[in-house]
Amino acid sequence: MPVDQPPRVRSGDLLYLNRAASPQFARPITVRVIRALTDRHTYDGWLWIDAYQLGPNGDAVARRELYLMPAGARRPTSPPTALPRRDTRRPVTHGPARVG
Repeated sequence: MPVDQPPRVRSGDLLYLNRAASPQFARPITVRVIRALTDRHTYDGWLWIDAYQLGPNGDAVARRELYLMPAGARRPTSPPTALPRRDTRRPVTHGPARVG
């Protein structure tokens, strides 16, 4: 009988990580995988990854190296929804000229 292989993690994968992936994810996060760090020694079924943690709008908010069980990671069916960007520039106001 063949042994089930854990899901393969590849560059570009979008992963939703919660406690099923590792106890460190008590607060679930979504990441985009940069690469699997296969040169590191791990326990059977565990993996180190280099990834960008994504904010609620889908933008990268932090680069992280994470240790997880790929079998516990979920693959979202759709990427995070990008929120419209707010214009944070201040309007130029012209006040009285300074005499110096």
